[in-house]
Amino acid sequence: MSEKDLEGRVVLVTGASRGLGYAAAKNAAARGAHIVAVARTVGGLEDLDDDIQALGSSTTLVPLDLTDSEAIDRLGAAIFERWGQLDGLIGNAGLLGTLTPLPHIAPKEFAKVFEVNVTANYRLLRSLDLLLRQSDAGRAVFVSSGAALSAKPYWGLYAATKAALDAMIKAYAGEMAITNVKANIFYPGQVRTAMRAKAMPGEDPMTLPAPDEIAPKMVDLISPAYGKTGMRVDVLKGEEPL
Repeated sequence: MSEKDLEGRVVLVTGASRGLGYAAAKNAAARGAHIVAVARTVGGLEDLDDDIQALGSSTTLVPLDLTDSEAIDRLGAAIFERWGQLDGLIGNAGLLGTLTPLPHIAPKEFAKVFEVNVTANYRLLRSLDLLLRQSDAGRAVFVSSGAALSAKPYWGLYAATKAALDAMIKAYAGEMAITNVKANIFYPGQVRTAMRAKAMPGEDPMTLPAPDEIAPKMVDLISPAYGKTGMRVDVLKGEEPL
């Protein structure tokens, strides 16, 4: 994609205070976007703001817990009042949950992981759909995982949430077929993040690509130049329809 393909566009990124979300926000800002950065961690958002200002771009910081559905609704209204549209949505925030046999998972944890990984993304689409339609090239991409397909033992909760997310975005992409909105899923593969370290504590993180190496591939999917929809874009395996 071109160096400034997001010039003048408004892009919202969830989970923007660290890891892949932080790197994606920085990359989109370097490509000209104004970033609406959503995360729970205020300190991480402030660091991101400093980094993006150093790039010559700008941010709107939104400290928000994605389990607060009413706050997500207010976010859509606030974006409408300020910009009247949204050009890009990067749904990056997610929880791993405990890697354990399914019967051992506490109901409260099961519900929370689904709430963040699935329900929050539905609420974002519910709040932001009309704003994406107002853009000349609305783009939405959501971070999923190969776990959705492999569903390995002990990964049942995380795998189930990502499989649900994939199905939900496949349906939404079909619903948007006659609009300018494109919606896709991104599989980042193994990345040097805190979530990966939690999942694989014995792994040498320096053997993995840094978030800054992977993020541009995800940001490409919110460029107006990316015209495909309903795709699974896998860093390791390429792209195919969901």
